[in-house]
Amino acid sequence: MPRPMWSGSISFGLVNIPVKMYNSVRKRTLHFHQLRAGDGCKIRLKRVCARDGQEVPNEQIVKGYEISPQRYVIVTTEELEALNPKASRTIEIEDFVNLDQIDPIYFEQSYYLVPDKGAGKAYTLLLQAMKQAGKVAIARVVLRNKQYLVTIRPAGKALSLATMHYADEIVSLEELEGLPDTDIKPNQRELTMAEKLIESLAADFNPAKYRDEHREKVLEMIERKAEGETVVVQPVAPEGDKIVDLMAALEASLAAIKKKQPAKDTKDRRRKVRA
Repeated sequence: MPRPMWSGSISFGLVNIPVKMYNSVRKRTLHFHQLRAGDGCKIRLKRVCARDGQEVPNEQIVKGYEISPQRYVIVTTEELEALNPKASRTIEIEDFVNLDQIDPIYFEQSYYLVPDKGAGKAYTLLLQAMKQAGKVAIARVVLRNKQYLVTIRPAGKALSLATMHYADEIVSLEELEGLPDTDIKPNQRELTMAEKLIESLAADFNPAKYRDEHREKVLEMIERKAEGETVVVQPVAPEGDKIVDLMAALEASLAAIKKKQPAKDTKDRRRKVRA
Protein backbone atom coordinates (compact mmCIF):
# COMPACT_ATOMS: atom_id res chain seq x y z
CA MET A 1 0.00 0.00 0.00
CA PRO A 2 1.58 3.32 -1.04
CA ARG A 3 2.04 6.04 1.55
CA PRO A 4 1.24 9.71 1.00
CA MET A 5 4.33 11.83 0.33
CA TRP A 6 2.61 15.18 1.06
CA SER A 7 -0.61 16.45 2.55
CA GLY A 8 -2.28 19.83 2.28
CA SER A 9 -5.27 21.33 0.51
CA ILE A 10 -6.43 22.55 -2.89
CA SER A 11 -7.43 26.21 -2.84
CA PHE A 12 -10.42 26.54 -5.19
CA GLY A 13 -11.80 30.07 -4.91
CA LEU A 14 -12.93 30.31 -1.28
CA VAL A 15 -13.10 26.51 -0.99
CA ASN A 16 -10.27 24.49 0.58
CA ILE A 17 -10.17 20.76 -0.18
CA PRO A 18 -7.83 18.74 2.09
CA VAL A 19 -5.87 16.20 0.01
CA LYS A 20 -3.03 13.71 0.23
CA MET A 21 -0.47 13.34 -2.56
CA TYR A 22 0.79 9.95 -3.73
CA ASN A 23 3.44 9.00 -6.27
CA SER A 24 1.78 7.75 -9.44
CA VAL A 25 4.89 5.99 -10.81
CA ARG A 26 7.12 3.19 -9.47
CA LYS A 27 10.50 3.55 -11.11
CA ARG A 28 11.93 0.26 -12.43
CA THR A 29 15.46 1.54 -12.91
CA LEU A 30 18.30 -0.97 -12.46
CA HIS A 31 21.00 0.14 -10.02
CA PHE A 32 24.54 -1.23 -10.14
CA HIS A 33 27.31 -0.89 -7.53
CA GLN A 34 30.92 -0.20 -8.42
CA LEU A 35 33.18 -3.09 -7.29
CA ARG A 36 36.88 -3.91 -7.53
CA ALA A 37 37.35 -6.47 -10.32
CA GLY A 38 39.77 -8.64 -8.36
CA ASP A 39 37.76 -9.40 -5.22
CA GLY A 40 34.37 -7.69 -5.60
CA CYS A 41 35.13 -5.12 -2.90
CA LYS A 42 32.70 -2.18 -3.00
CA ILE A 43 34.21 1.11 -4.17
CA ARG A 44 33.85 4.20 -1.98
CA LEU A 45 34.09 7.58 -3.66
CA LYS A 46 35.99 10.40 -1.98
CA ARG A 47 35.69 14.15 -2.38
CA VAL A 48 39.13 15.50 -3.22
CA CYS A 49 40.51 18.93 -4.09
CA ALA A 50 41.16 19.31 -7.83
CA ARG A 51 44.25 21.42 -7.07
CA ASP A 52 46.25 19.32 -4.59
CA GLY A 53 44.41 15.96 -4.57
CA GLN A 54 43.77 16.12 -0.80
CA GLU A 55 40.52 14.63 0.55
CA VAL A 56 38.13 17.34 1.84
CA PRO A 57 35.87 16.58 4.84
CA ASN A 58 32.18 17.48 4.57
CA GLU A 59 32.41 20.31 7.12
CA GLN A 60 34.88 22.14 4.88
CA ILE A 61 32.76 21.93 1.72
CA VAL A 62 30.75 25.01 0.69
CA LYS A 63 28.53 25.82 -2.29
CA GLY A 64 29.92 27.99 -5.10
CA TYR A 65 28.24 29.39 -8.22
CA GLU A 66 30.59 29.83 -11.18
CA ILE A 67 30.22 33.33 -12.67
CA SER A 68 33.21 33.02 -15.03
CA PRO A 69 35.96 30.41 -15.57
CA GLN A 70 37.45 29.55 -12.14
CA ARG A 71 35.58 32.42 -10.45
CA TYR A 72 32.91 31.47 -7.91
CA VAL A 73 30.48 33.26 -5.63
CA ILE A 74 30.27 31.40 -2.30
CA VAL A 75 26.70 30.91 -1.07
CA THR A 76 25.86 29.62 2.42
CA THR A 77 23.05 27.24 3.34
CA GLU A 78 21.53 29.95 5.54
CA GLU A 79 21.44 32.43 2.63
CA LEU A 80 19.68 29.90 0.42
CA GLU A 81 17.17 28.97 3.13
CA ALA A 82 16.30 32.65 3.60
CA LEU A 83 15.26 32.79 -0.07
CA ASN A 84 13.26 29.55 -0.05
CA PRO A 85 9.56 30.03 -0.92
CA LYS A 86 7.35 30.42 2.10
CA ALA A 87 6.32 27.01 3.38
CA SER A 88 2.72 26.33 2.41
CA ARG A 89 0.36 23.39 2.48
CA THR A 90 -1.88 24.83 -0.20
CA ILE A 91 -2.15 24.04 -3.91
CA GLU A 92 -3.32 27.41 -5.22
CA ILE A 93 -5.33 27.16 -8.44
CA GLU A 94 -4.73 30.20 -10.66
CA ASP A 95 -6.40 29.33 -13.97
CA PHE A 96 -8.52 26.73 -15.73
CA VAL A 97 -7.46 25.94 -19.32
CA ASN A 98 -8.08 23.38 -22.06
CA LEU A 99 -5.73 20.40 -21.79
CA ASP A 100 -5.06 20.37 -25.55
CA GLN A 101 -3.53 23.85 -25.20
CA ILE A 102 -0.65 22.39 -23.14
CA ASP A 103 2.16 20.78 -25.10
CA PRO A 104 3.15 17.47 -23.37
CA ILE A 105 6.76 18.71 -23.37
CA TYR A 106 5.84 20.86 -20.35
CA PHE A 107 4.91 17.89 -18.15
CA GLU A 108 7.53 16.54 -15.73
CA GLN A 109 6.42 14.23 -12.87
CA SER A 110 2.92 12.93 -12.11
CA TYR A 111 1.19 12.30 -8.78
CA TYR A 112 -2.29 11.37 -7.51
CA LEU A 113 -4.34 13.61 -5.24
CA VAL A 114 -6.70 11.77 -2.87
CA PRO A 115 -9.24 13.48 -0.58
CA ASP A 116 -8.33 13.61 3.09
CA LYS A 117 -10.87 12.71 5.78
CA GLY A 118 -14.15 14.59 5.40
CA ALA A 119 -13.18 16.14 2.03
CA GLY A 120 -14.86 13.58 -0.25
CA LYS A 121 -17.83 15.79 -1.22
CA ALA A 122 -15.78 18.90 -2.06
CA TYR A 123 -13.20 16.76 -3.87
CA THR A 124 -15.90 15.05 -5.97
CA LEU A 125 -17.47 18.43 -6.73
CA LEU A 126 -14.21 19.77 -8.18
CA LEU A 127 -13.55 16.51 -10.06
CA GLN A 128 -17.00 16.39 -11.68
CA ALA A 129 -17.08 20.13 -12.43
CA MET A 130 -13.70 19.91 -14.23
CA LYS A 131 -14.91 16.91 -16.24
CA GLN A 132 -18.09 18.67 -17.35
CA ALA A 133 -16.26 21.91 -18.14
CA GLY A 134 -13.54 20.04 -20.04
CA LYS A 135 -10.89 22.06 -18.22
CA VAL A 136 -7.70 21.38 -16.26
CA ALA A 137 -6.33 23.56 -13.47
CA ILE A 138 -3.04 25.45 -13.47
CA ALA A 139 -1.74 25.91 -9.94
CA ARG A 140 1.35 26.45 -7.79
CA VAL A 141 2.57 24.38 -4.87
CA VAL A 142 5.68 24.30 -2.66
CA LEU A 143 7.35 20.88 -2.43
CA ARG A 144 10.72 20.33 -0.72
CA ASN A 145 11.44 24.09 -0.44
CA LYS A 146 10.79 24.64 -4.15
CA GLN A 147 7.78 26.22 -5.80
CA TYR A 148 6.36 24.23 -8.71
CA LEU A 149 3.98 25.11 -11.49
CA VAL A 150 1.51 22.20 -11.75
CA THR A 151 -1.46 20.93 -13.71
CA ILE A 152 -4.42 19.26 -11.99
CA ARG A 153 -6.68 17.15 -14.19
CA PRO A 154 -9.35 14.45 -13.79
CA ALA A 155 -7.96 10.91 -14.08
CA GLY A 156 -10.87 8.51 -13.72
CA LYS A 157 -12.06 8.63 -10.10
CA ALA A 158 -9.07 10.70 -8.99
CA LEU A 159 -7.38 14.01 -9.59
CA SER A 160 -3.90 13.80 -11.06
CA LEU A 161 -1.25 16.46 -10.42
CA ALA A 162 1.72 16.91 -12.77
CA THR A 163 4.65 19.20 -12.08
CA MET A 164 5.58 21.30 -15.10
CA HIS A 165 8.61 22.92 -16.67
CA TYR A 166 8.58 26.71 -16.88
CA ALA A 167 8.50 28.31 -20.33
CA ASP A 168 12.14 29.47 -20.14
CA GLU A 169 13.25 25.87 -19.50
CA ILE A 170 11.90 24.62 -22.83
CA VAL A 171 14.40 24.57 -25.71
CA SER A 172 13.05 26.69 -28.55
CA LEU A 173 12.80 25.14 -32.00
CA GLU A 174 14.69 28.17 -33.32
CA GLU A 175 17.76 26.93 -31.42
CA LEU A 176 17.86 23.62 -33.28
CA GLU A 177 20.08 23.04 -36.28
CA GLY A 178 19.20 20.80 -39.21
CA LEU A 179 15.41 21.21 -39.28
CA PRO A 180 14.04 20.95 -42.85
CA ASP A 181 13.21 24.15 -44.71
CA THR A 182 9.56 25.11 -44.80
CA ASP A 183 9.57 25.01 -48.61
CA ILE A 184 10.37 21.27 -48.65
CA LYS A 185 7.15 19.41 -49.41
CA PRO A 186 6.58 15.71 -50.28
CA ASN A 187 4.74 14.91 -53.48
CA GLN A 188 1.14 13.74 -53.24
CA ARG A 189 1.96 10.09 -54.05
CA GLU A 190 4.50 9.89 -51.21
CA LEU A 191 2.11 11.60 -48.81
CA THR A 192 -0.73 9.21 -49.69
CA MET A 193 1.55 6.20 -49.22
CA ALA A 194 2.78 7.53 -45.84
CA GLU A 195 -0.83 8.05 -44.70
CA LYS A 196 -1.66 4.45 -45.68
CA LEU A 197 1.34 3.22 -43.68
CA ILE A 198 0.20 5.22 -40.64
CA GLU A 199 -3.34 3.88 -41.00
CA SER A 200 -2.09 0.28 -41.23
CA LEU A 201 -0.29 0.73 -37.90
CA ALA A 202 -3.14 2.61 -36.21
CA ALA A 203 -4.47 1.08 -32.97
CA ASP A 204 -6.06 2.01 -29.65
CA PHE A 205 -3.44 2.87 -27.05
CA ASN A 206 -2.89 -0.04 -24.66
CA PRO A 207 -0.05 0.75 -22.22
CA ALA A 208 0.20 -2.91 -21.13
CA LYS A 209 1.32 -3.78 -24.66
CA TYR A 210 4.64 -1.98 -24.25
CA ARG A 211 7.32 -3.36 -21.92
CA ASP A 212 10.84 -2.36 -20.99
CA GLU A 213 12.40 -5.18 -22.99
CA HIS A 214 15.97 -4.03 -22.31
CA ARG A 215 15.42 -4.14 -18.52
CA GLU A 216 13.87 -7.62 -18.80
CA LYS A 217 16.85 -8.88 -20.82
CA VAL A 218 19.33 -7.42 -18.31
CA LEU A 219 17.50 -9.04 -15.36
CA GLU A 220 17.38 -12.37 -17.24
CA MET A 221 21.12 -12.15 -17.93
CA ILE A 222 21.85 -11.33 -14.25
CA GLU A 223 19.75 -14.30 -13.12
CA ARG A 224 21.59 -16.66 -15.48
CA LYS A 225 24.98 -15.38 -14.28
CA ALA A 226 23.89 -15.73 -10.64
CA GLU A 227 23.17 -19.40 -11.38
CA GLY A 228 26.67 -19.86 -12.78
CA GLU A 229 25.85 -19.77 -16.48
CA THR A 230 28.42 -18.24 -18.83
CA VAL A 231 26.89 -15.45 -20.88
CA VAL A 232 28.12 -15.06 -24.45
CA VAL A 233 28.41 -11.44 -25.60
CA GLN A 234 26.44 -10.90 -28.80
CA PRO A 235 27.97 -8.87 -31.65
CA VAL A 236 26.68 -5.34 -32.15
CA ALA A 237 23.92 -5.23 -34.75
CA PRO A 238 24.84 -3.25 -37.89
CA GLU A 239 23.16 0.10 -38.42
CA GLY A 240 20.31 0.24 -40.91
CA ASP A 241 20.98 1.49 -44.41
CA LYS A 242 20.23 5.13 -45.14
CA ILE A 243 17.02 5.76 -47.08
CA VAL A 244 17.83 6.25 -50.75
CA ASP A 245 14.44 5.74 -52.38
CA LEU A 246 11.69 7.05 -50.06
CA MET A 247 8.85 5.69 -52.19
CA ALA A 248 10.41 2.22 -52.35
CA ALA A 249 10.83 2.20 -48.56
CA LEU A 250 7.16 3.14 -48.05
CA GLU A 251 5.96 0.44 -50.45
CA ALA A 252 8.19 -2.18 -48.83
CA SER A 253 6.89 -1.23 -45.38
CA LEU A 254 3.26 -1.58 -46.46
CA ALA A 255 3.98 -4.93 -48.13
CA ALA A 256 5.62 -6.26 -44.96
CA ILE A 257 2.65 -5.20 -42.83
CA LYS A 258 0.15 -6.82 -45.22
CA LYS A 259 2.03 -10.13 -44.90
CA LYS A 260 1.60 -10.02 -41.12
CA GLN A 261 -2.04 -8.93 -41.22
CA PRO A 262 -3.67 -12.25 -42.31
CA ALA A 263 -1.98 -14.12 -39.45
CA LYS A 264 -3.31 -11.57 -37.00
CA ASP A 265 -6.84 -11.81 -38.44
CA THR A 266 -6.71 -15.63 -38.24
CA LYS A 267 -5.74 -15.50 -34.57
CA ASP A 268 -8.60 -13.10 -33.85
CA ARG A 269 -11.09 -15.44 -35.58
CA ARG A 270 -9.79 -18.43 -33.61
CA ARG A 271 -10.24 -16.54 -30.36
CA LYS A 272 -13.83 -15.66 -31.30
CA VAL A 273 -14.61 -19.32 -32.14
CA ARG A 274 -13.16 -20.53 -28.81
CA ALA A 275 -15.14 -17.88 -26.94
